[in-house]
Amino acid sequence: MSNPQPHYHRFNIFQRIEHIILLISFTALAITGLPQMFSLQPWASFMIEAMGGIETVRIIHRSSAVLLIIGTIYHFVAVAYRLFVRRVALTMLPSLQDVKDGLQALGHNLGIVKTPPRMGRYSFGEKVEYWAVIWGTVVMVLTGFMLWNPISTTSLLPGEFIPAAKAAHGGEALLAVLSIVTWHFYHVHVKRFNRSMFTGYISHEEMEEEHALELHAIEQGSVGVDADPESMRRRRRVFIPAAAVITTFLLIGLYFFVTYEQTAITTVPRQNIDIFTPLTPEPGSVQESSRSVEGSAVHLAGKRCKIVSVLTTLLSFPSIYLCSNGRSNHWAHDSDSSIPARQQKGASQKSDLDYASFFRFLFPRA
Repeated sequence: MSNPQPHYHRFNIFQRIEHIILLISFTALAITGLPQMFSLQPWASFMIEAMGGIETVRIIHRSSAVLLIIGTIYHFVAVAYRLFVRRVALTMLPSLQDVKDGLQALGHNLGIVKTPPRMGRYSFGEKVEYWAVIWGTVVMVLTGFMLWNPISTTSLLPGEFIPAAKAAHGGEALLAVLSIVTWHFYHVHVKRFNRSMFTGYISHEEMEEEHALELHAIEQGSVGVDADPESMRRRRRVFIPAAAVITTFLLIGLYFFVTYEQTAITTVPRQNIDIFTPLTPEPGSVQESSRSVEGSAVHLAGKRCKIVSVLTTLLSFPSIYLCSNGRSNHWAHDSDSSIPARQQKGASQKSDLDYASFFRFLFPRA
């Protein structure tokens, strides 16, 4: 009967909780964010309706963002504790050796180099993923604040920052989802299902393949141990109050982040409205309306002709008539043959001014 392979402790319970918070918040942000980014696509509309409508999607998205920020605050406090209290080495910092390991891994995958690189606690790929998450979280929080509080943002910055923030927010989100689906899923779930983030332990075989240098240090007994308990106690008494004050300020900032402005959250109640209402009526109704207007104009012009004829007769003006064929209107006057030519000419010259004034009075818009 073969002896079972040993397992090595890799992540404590707090680190695993961090991972679960990141897993839940990131998944929820991706599921609710991408349909909003591609809202005109049929699949996006289906997902939004399946999740309860755009209002529900917005609430879930922003709640997940708050959860992500809380997890990020906790992560920085935990890293600071390991650094200042336990004095643990920062094994996630990139180095020149990571570049060499990456080139050697590339050569090994291409068949140029015979042996794969021997890596420490964290490989070059894990470091790239970690710092990509840090960078992506910073970008998403900053651009998310601008989109969440657009009025406050534009009171300090030009309005062009809002569409720029939208583009950066969506682009970074799409890049993060693609990297998780391709790189992370393959190395952690497809190539070999790494359960260490759920169980806290990693097998001997996985350690030999992924973290050979750390396994060698463990077998040699040269893995770093915690500092003197008394020294840790003194540092803890200083660290905990300072961390509490900083965390309180960060949580207050998060509260203002969420409640400072409701422009992007509050939505009007659902109403049944016309999406498009033409400003002009239907072609058939246009023809009917034009006939009605034309008939009314001719009828009104006829009445005006009668009134003007009566008035001009009473006032001894030349007879006036309105010629209207529905398309063009013009005024004309006939000379009275019963008046001598010289008298008619003088009367015509004398009445021109009165004629014009009279018609401006009767027809101010003509």
